[in-house]
Amino acid sequence: MDTLLAPFGFEFMRQAFVISVLVAVPCALLSCFLVLKGWSLMGDAVSHAVLPGIVLAYLAGLPLALGAFAAGMGCALLTGFLQANSRVKQDTVMGVVFSGMFGLGLVLFVKVQTDLHLDHILFGDMLGVDWRDVAEAGAIAAVVSALLLLRWRDLLLHSFDPAQARAVGLPVRTLHYGLLCILSLTIVGALKAVGIILAIAMLISPGAIAFLLTRRFSAMLAVAVAVAVLASLLGVYLSFLLDSAPAPTIVLLMTVTFVSVFVAQTARAARRERLHDGLA
Repeated sequence: MDTLLAPFGFEFMRQAFVISVLVAVPCALLSCFLVLKGWSLMGDAVSHAVLPGIVLAYLAGLPLALGAFAAGMGCALLTGFLQANSRVKQDTVMGVVFSGMFGLGLVLFVKVQTDLHLDHILFGDMLGVDWRDVAEAGAIAAVVSALLLLRWRDLLLHSFDPAQARAVGLPVRTLHYGLLCILSLTIVGALKAVGIILAIAMLISPGAIAFLLTRRFSAMLAVAVAVAVLASLLGVYLSFLLDSAPAPTIVLLMTVTFVSVFVAQTARAARRERLHDGLA
């Protein structure tokens, strides 16, 4: 019993549990919109593109979160501009932009003497956070969650059918760039906990799992949050017992959950088809 309760006896583990939940909730809510809108690669692009912003903010003595947010928005805006003014498709543009900015960030990081650890930026440092980091993640989680929950119907229509959203009078351009701002802000909130590489898993897996399990969007939001929170808490707990890193453990649990749900849904669909053929 002492071994099972051991993780809760350390301050850094309690902080890890709290920040994992604060990161999981906004990522899960946003993941539902990204999955429906087909913006998985956009999340990947923005998460990689924040690296040069982090390094430049460090050099300028500014908060790293500010630099990360500016770089993420710059990537999103540049992607939109290139897509609108060229014949190149969106996924190609995003691949060029995010890989270029990620390469720039790596070059800057190597050339500049900093006390930042590249591994912590790339993969997070959930066990190294303090209560100030937890408070920052909590503030971002509150803002992102409130915006998504207040405007989820408008964002849902925009995700499914932008033309219909425009026809009914919704501010489509504002919703488009607002969602990009929320995406960048969510990634900034996840930086300390899961890093820029693993953030994409937190932004896609909960929504993908919920999409397989539900048919109503309101239920999809609830299921995504539940899956993300449970995977985060269990991942942090198991990482202590297994002596592994928390963020990769959380991502691995989400991947296993997705595969399990997919296999179960596929088997159920096959049984229904066989039953239907038998009745026919």
